[in-house]
Amino acid sequence: MEIKVLNIKGEDTGRKVVLNDAIFGIEPNDHVIYLDVKQFMANQRQGTHKSKERSEISGSTKKLGRQKGGGGARRGDINSPVLVGGARVFGPKPRDYSFKLNKKEKQLARKSALSYKVQADALTVIEDFSFEAPKTKSFIEILNNLKVSDKKSLFVLSESNNIVSLSARNLQSTKVVNASSVNTYSILNADALVMTEGAIEVINGILD
Repeated sequence: MEIKVLNIKGEDTGRKVVLNDAIFGIEPNDHVIYLDVKQFMANQRQGTHKSKERSEISGSTKKLGRQKGGGGARRGDINSPVLVGGARVFGPKPRDYSFKLNKKEKQLARKSALSYKVQADALTVIEDFSFEAPKTKSFIEILNNLKVSDKKSLFVLSESNNIVSLSARNLQSTKVVNASSVNTYSILNADALVMTEGAIEVINGILD
């Protein structure tokens, strides 16, 4: 599968890059996509939620009333969950939400996400670029030239480029990542996927 390469002005360079069908042209597997996205979202959770149990509440342990004949619910001390200010029954505790996902499943999920973008004609390949200095205006010009300024876009570079990243940092609808760290969630979360020629080579090396 071939796709034309554009420059940062949105013009056709006359070159084409070959997309590996084993990565960009497979039948997407929705289940592994679900698992990979679920793992990504789970890893974002801090899991620091906590509520006090009965033994952790500060208060007297004296029984407030007799067991029977009071006309109300049975309760012990003032820390009882049935009283205002009492403990919480089965409340949240700190926990780790992360779980393991096999490497091959994660690779298949990324391949499936990339294949979905190709099927939706949402993948654009541009030549490698950089700026002399961080400038948001320059990055906005690229978005306008590629006609993705009104879309949520993901730019995938071959390697870390601090100048490009800083130029896009203030744009809420745009994210810049390295090809080696791109994940399934980021790919699917973007309406437009823009990859450099170098990034295609890195992806082929990682997922092939």
